[in-house]
Amino acid sequence: MSALPLDPPGAAPLARVPMHLAHLGAVLAIEQVVYAFPWTHGNFVDSLAAGHHAHVLRAADGALAGYSVAMAGVQEMHLLNLTVSPSWQRRGLAIALLDALLTQCRRQGSEALWLEVRISNERARAVYARYGFAEVGLRRGYYPAPGGRREDACVMRLGVGRADGTA
Repeated sequence: MSALPLDPPGAAPLARVPMHLAHLGAVLAIEQVVYAFPWTHGNFVDSLAAGHHAHVLRAADGALAGYSVAMAGVQEMHLLNLTVSPSWQRRGLAIALLDALLTQCRRQGSEALWLEVRISNERARAVYARYGFAEVGLRRGYYPAPGGRREDACVMRLGVGRADGTA
């Protein structure tokens, strides 16, 4: 478990803990508020059963502020879901989740962290770009969209330096 400081100074820290089935009610509530096409209960259960790196950010009162799910591969990590509850947004929590995931990548010897993000999600794309991700490809029709259509995904990649800080 790790503690993450919050805005404003003096606020209680959030705890980053492994996601468990008991968290899924709160995770799904956030997921359904944030996304028009949210992950399902089954998506999260399958991710946990597969042993993916899944964590939640929990406040002292037990409320969930956000979560991430990532899948390890051969010398790489793939970010599958990173979400911050609307009431906790704009406090640096997405960056804190990325920092923790980057630390995990370095520990396991990953060379890259990959993700897909909706082309229309300019805010998330900007966060990832500021973090250092590069747009490297496009997956056509990757995401469901209103009216039975599909939306393209921007594929982004972040090179991961080794745990000793070298590239």
